[in-house]
Amino acid sequence: MITIHLQPHDPTQAAHSLQVQPGQSLMQAAVDANLDGIQADCGGLLTCATCHVVVQSDWQSKLPPASSDEDGMLAFTAQARAPGSRLSCQIMLTEALDGLQVTLPESQY
Repeated sequence: MITIHLQPHDPTQAAHSLQVQPGQSLMQAAVDANLDGIQADCGGLLTCATCHVVVQSDWQSKLPPASSDEDGMLAFTAQARAPGSRLSCQIMLTEALDGLQVTLPESQY
């Protein structure tokens, strides 16, 4: 098991820390935990941008670069794209990502 931390947009709210199995996407882990803030309308098919997260700077270099398809879809996020913006359906959780920290956008729509 690894631990991931998802910080709500409002920094005064506590982060959601989830213990999850490696081998699934960050989006799937959040959906399985019924986490409010990731809609995942397309179910991880990379056809929407409703699983947008912002990866905290310390973790950005530990992820593979966004594919051209993901990069293109990030143009459709409800919240303006920021450094570290990624689609959580494209972040596959591995042991190396134990402790991953991301921030949820204010809205996915």
